[in-house]
Amino acid sequence: MNEKLLLIEDDREIARIIRDTLTKEHYEVTWATTGLEGWEDFQNTTYDLVLVDLMLPEMDGFTVIKNIRLKSEVPIIILSAKKEDMDKVEGFTQGADDYMAKPFSLVELKARVASQIRRWQRYQGVKEPTTIIQYEHQLTVDWQNEIVTLHGERLSLTTIEFDLFTLLAQHPTRTFTKEELYEHVWQLAATKSDLHTVTVHIKSLREKLHDPVKTPHYIQTVWGKGYRFIGERI
Repeated sequence: MNEKLLLIEDDREIARIIRDTLTKEHYEVTWATTGLEGWEDFQNTTYDLVLVDLMLPEMDGFTVIKNIRLKSEVPIIILSAKKEDMDKVEGFTQGADDYMAKPFSLVELKARVASQIRRWQRYQGVKEPTTIIQYEHQLTVDWQNEIVTLHGERLSLTTIEFDLFTLLAQHPTRTFTKEELYEHVWQLAATKSDLHTVTVHIKSLREKLHDPVKTPHYIQTVWGKGYRFIGERI
């Protein structure tokens, strides 16, 4: 089976050259022309590697990388005309694995893609951890079947509530802003009016978890910043 690559590049000429080059190497390449389109593609398909530009319409490359990294450890290579060290540092900070400044050698691109995929395939060979996790105060989560139970009773979570819970719980102690939660769960760029939507859904999720705001067991408000998961695993 050919490895699947996601190319997120708004420059059509560059994208066609990259796509044609990698297709000849027997990769299956999906091309997205905006950051938001690329993020949506990633949500809908499993890829073996992502190539992403930084200067993209609708959602910039840094945000795309951050969102992808919250869901997957798939290798990410930045392809960018931005050569400043700070851009490289920011890219790696958000989770990129490699950085190639434009213009670059297609021979080198093929070599780097092949190298990252080999590493990813070795990583994929690592045994997956258990999908059922227990937390203090009788909370149990079956990630594979998307079932959350409290005191032995299954919670009736909406898709949005489960996605919010998943994002927070799978990145414990990390504080997420409302903007980050909205962009990741709703898969849209957040506006000021959207932040109240996050607040409403977090409130509903807390109520179903019987999680008081002042003395939380699971979701803690970090005042002025956002929310983080503090549940203790058993």
